[in-house]
Amino acid sequence: MQTPRVVITGLGTVNPLGLSVNEFWQGAVSGRSAIAPIARFDTSKFFVKVDAEVKDFDPYLYMDPKAADRNPRAVHYGVAAAKEAMAHAGIDMSREQPERVGVSVACLSESDYIIKQYDILQRRGPRRVDPLFVARSGPTGPSMQIGMIFEARGPNTSVNSLCASGADSLGTAMNFIRLGYADVMIAGGTDSCLSPVGIAGLDILGAVCREPDPAVASRPFDANRSGFVFGEGGAIVVLESLEHAKARGAEVLAELGGVGWSFDAYDTTAPAPEAEAYAMGVALKQAGVAAADVQYVNAHGTSTRLNDPTETQALKLALGDHAYKVPVSSTKSMIGHAITAAGAIEAIACVMTIRDGVIHPTINYETPDPECDLDYVPNVARKANVDVCLTDSFGLGGENCCLVIKRFKG
Repeated sequence: MQTPRVVITGLGTVNPLGLSVNEFWQGAVSGRSAIAPIARFDTSKFFVKVDAEVKDFDPYLYMDPKAADRNPRAVHYGVAAAKEAMAHAGIDMSREQPERVGVSVACLSESDYIIKQYDILQRRGPRRVDPLFVARSGPTGPSMQIGMIFEARGPNTSVNSLCASGADSLGTAMNFIRLGYADVMIAGGTDSCLSPVGIAGLDILGAVCREPDPAVASRPFDANRSGFVFGEGGAIVVLESLEHAKARGAEVLAELGGVGWSFDAYDTTAPAPEAEAYAMGVALKQAGVAAADVQYVNAHGTSTRLNDPTETQALKLALGDHAYKVPVSSTKSMIGHAITAAGAIEAIACVMTIRDGVIHPTINYETPDPECDLDYVPNVARKANVDVCLTDSFGLGGENCCLVIKRFKG
């Protein structure tokens, strides 16, 4: 039995650069930073002063008001992105077998919601806590809400590999299709952990940028980088078997060719380049492409002291001398790190790169680092005909997931 090819037919996103794919992509290609002073809470006691927040978002445009009020912000972002992606794909659920449509959406538990419920418990007593606290406080909230909204009764899951989760959810969804469990998967990630607790914890770890000037706070691969900027958002990709997409006459945007997973088994915070390179190599092999075929790398590119040189080294291990010839850029230079949504947002950037023939820049790249000596597409977008993209996602703790996204050739 031949393994089904898996194609991408719909995209949707809500992130700091915009409330749709087109807004996001226009901002990314123009090199616009969405990083700004933190507006969600008082930062007077914090060293960290900037983040990347979603602006001007109205959840009531996407959800029933009661459902919107009862669910955390990450659910709002995921639902909005899913609605855009499904509309883009042109899927009419009345014509689908609902048991053949699944959902795989990564998410972290939202600390603001949990803290709010604990506060209610302390102030008003146990009878006032949200009766659906267990369901809504966990990472499965977005995938459940999306499944109910579209009446998708196929596989429904929320994978979690921290910063690799967005890519991981796409790879997991691809396997559901390849293994015959679904014809269509609504896949991606959503995250809104921009809270005092989340930022405080990562600041103590030394991972978050303390640069007060938002214009230069996120500077991946630059010698003066000083940590990642916390972001948020949601991104959904509609995946289908090629056979299903053809049968309904869908426009194919790109092909998800391969996925590679690995685990560092090394350190809680320090990454291991050999393990990252292994995930890249598995993704390339599964996609049936050689290292020399890669024409663009969307990097994990966090702007931390440890990640950027390690990822550079991993690319050299995986791609050999070709690593010096392939353009590499970091979406996080403009929107910060959206944690469980990051890999899905970056997958969308790859699809748009293939569609438009333009690679978005890594902004704020001014001072080269001898340990980071590849072509990072500094500051200005670049026109390029791209057929094969490699996108990297590396989770804190060593969970790695890399995807190969290709131009569809029927």
